[in-house]
Amino acid sequence: MARDMVPILKRCRSLGLDPVYLGIDKKSNRQTVRGNRKKSEYGLQLQEKQKAKFIYGVLEKPFRNYFEKASRMKGQSGENLMIMLESRLDNVIFRLGFARTRNEARQIVDHKHISVNGKTVNIPSYLVKAGDVIEVREKFKSSQRYQDVLAVTGHRGIPAWLEANKEALSGTVKALPTRDQIDVPVDEMLIVELYSR
Repeated sequence: MARDMVPILKRCRSLGLDPVYLGIDKKSNRQTVRGNRKKSEYGLQLQEKQKAKFIYGVLEKPFRNYFEKASRMKGQSGENLMIMLESRLDNVIFRLGFARTRNEARQIVDHKHISVNGKTVNIPSYLVKAGDVIEVREKFKSSQRYQDVLAVTGHRGIPAWLEANKEALSGTVKALPTRDQIDVPVDEMLIVELYSR
């Protein structure tokens, strides 16, 4: 499996991204020192795409597939793309507060700790739908891991499109998110422009 081995804070600095969006509380004291070169239009578009890929942990080929699927759907391609990325199962686990970071959420799903509508799902890219009930499987609910995670993520706000029951370690997708409800700092229109070159 391909993995991005660049240190997270270093990558955040290069993309001009706050690590909080990844669920990381650390801050980097270093500043990226660049010459006073102005970024080209292509450079800005590429940076937005890399930002979206990095936040959601998606590699190039699946990301392109998401974009192609989004452009075939009704509505604006950029909004559809962001909604699809946001409704990935690993991201939903992160948003519900059952994982500290999206990487941890991906691992939790990979290790078959999660069930959707009563069926075990171990595909992090699984797209949830409105009405889906997502919960930690019964045999893992008593695990110390989840107590530790909830202690850290308890203060984190849960988006309006999700409903969480922290005691039962379960959550419901009330509706798919709208673009206004997605708080990631990505300008999806630049990604659309990049792919439509």
